Amino acid sequence: MPVEPAQYPPPFDERELIAEPTDPEDERIEVGVAIVGGGPAGLACANRLMDLLADEPELAEKLGEVPVAVIEKGKACGAHTLSGANLRPGPMRELFPDLEPDDWPFAYQEVTKDAVYLLTKRAALPLKPMPPNFRNHGNYVISVAKLSRFLAERAEEKGAYVLTETVADRLLVSDRIVRGVRSGDRGRGRDGEPLGNFEPGSDVVAKATVLAEGTLGHLTQGALDYFDLHGRLPVRWELGVKEVWEVPEPLDRVIHTMGWPLRKRAKWNEFGGSFIYPMGDDKISIGLVIGLDYTDSTLSCHDLLQELKTHPFVKKMLAGGKRVAWGAKTIPSGGYYSMPRSLSVPGMAIAGDAANMVNVPTLKGIHYAIQAGMYAAEAIVEALRNDSVNLEAYDERVRKSQIDSDLFESRNMRPPFSKGFFVGGAMASAMTVTKGLFPGGTWKYEPDAEIEMADGGADRDYPEPDNELTFNKLDSVFLSGNATRDDAPNHIKIQTHVPRELAKTWVNLCPAQVYEIPDDQLASGAPEVDVHVTASNCVQCGAINAKGARLTMPEGGDGPLYQEV
Repeated sequence: MPVEPAQYPPPFDERELIAEPTDPEDERIEVGVAIVGGGPAGLACANRLMDLLADEPELAEKLGEVPVAVIEKGKACGAHTLSGANLRPGPMRELFPDLEPDDWPFAYQEVTKDAVYLLTKRAALPLKPMPPNFRNHGNYVISVAKLSRFLAERAEEKGAYVLTETVADRLLVSDRIVRGVRSGDRGRGRDGEPLGNFEPGSDVVAKATVLAEGTLGHLTQGALDYFDLHGRLPVRWELGVKEVWEVPEPLDRVIHTMGWPLRKRAKWNEFGGSFIYPMGDDKISIGLVIGLDYTDSTLSCHDLLQELKTHPFVKKMLAGGKRVAWGAKTIPSGGYYSMPRSLSVPGMAIAGDAANMVNVPTLKGIHYAIQAGMYAAEAIVEALRNDSVNLEAYDERVRKSQIDSDLFESRNMRPPFSKGFFVGGAMASAMTVTKGLFPGGTWKYEPDAEIEMADGGADRDYPEPDNELTFNKLDSVFLSGNATRDDAPNHIKIQTHVPRELAKTWVNLCPAQVYEIPDDQLASGAPEVDVHVTASNCVQCGAINAKGARLTMPEGGDGPLYQEV
């Protein structure tokens, strides 16, 4: 029977994420600006802040010994960042005007050639003329993990403090003003009991706080509820699974594909496509992205990527190669109308993917994140000069920028694909040509968790792993560098006895084999089953949030350790 994931909400209350400072004043960690998230948005903010404070020594001194602190949950900045990724260079040039792209240590090459193909099961049909939203000439193929590490190094050189392996667990609020964050406990056992190495969290109080947590931000979700900041339409999500391959033959262009192995009929609602990017002379990255508003409980992005690699067009590129990296991450795809109605509240700003600043038709978001981080820094310095907590100047900067105008032009690109591949493609083309004017209006849609799930048979064609071209989920998780300890508390909140179709949805959705139905129940045909959770497998992609569960924060340092992706 079809089942709606939203009917089985997780045992979690977003209000738990908001608290007043509790540590005695002399035990609190005081910083000038607390930035949650060591990705492009947060680290661009840190770099810009330090540049501005260098010109205002009195203000810098006023902020204390730690003027800027970046709080990053991964083992290193970039450990949890994952993307395609093609970078529009403008914001990076602005942030580092003395550094030419040829000197960027995170960039592989400038894009000089593009191609888009429509795949059938055996053929690859080039689309000419190429859809304008796929043009990448002048952009740079980069590693987002390396970009984050570079930005962190630069921020530290300028005097920012980067606190890795540190979870921002609660947002500190008093009198409706954000006062900072509380870090998470460390050293708890499977049942939450303190172990011998237990360290309690601390209140990190700040004059301004920036939430730059990336997709499905833990505190951002709580802040959106507490301050009633939700956009006009609900957030929509996509899941991307990506691999890096060492190959004998270099790739000379950026490639995108659409069509197979996704099905075109509206009943399946399978939106997405693949990307294949060159990474210098000896590597390529290949990934598949699917919208999480699909309807088939057996659909698996990880297995669809394995299937894609069996296509003759793709298989030829990988021939003689070796898989060297793997990762998975969600992408916010609701666009303009799903952005928070306000990007700031007193004492706090939201930037980057946490604020849904992704342009799905062009597959771009990194340059928006960098630019938004810079805008947040500028608005914060203006406020601090006046001893103010009002950060509305940040909203104004974003709303008058290319971030806002680009996302507005593509505001209705995503919803028409619920009518099927061909109808959606035709409408999206019309919107591209008219820059969003036709068809106009606001296309409403259901949240991903309210889409009914049923067995649609997508899993019938998944290839068996051969460990040369195709691989299983557990071997893939190993490549992510995931080192979460087995006895860590479970950070995934789900109902553990649910209808079979919902359990199957979770099992197939997860690219890291976190969820499992016991074999005897799987074979029994019972309408309801138990779900076992192996939380140590989790790579924190966040996809489970879109289908009725809730990913919370594990201990700092847990999760993947991405290097190349």
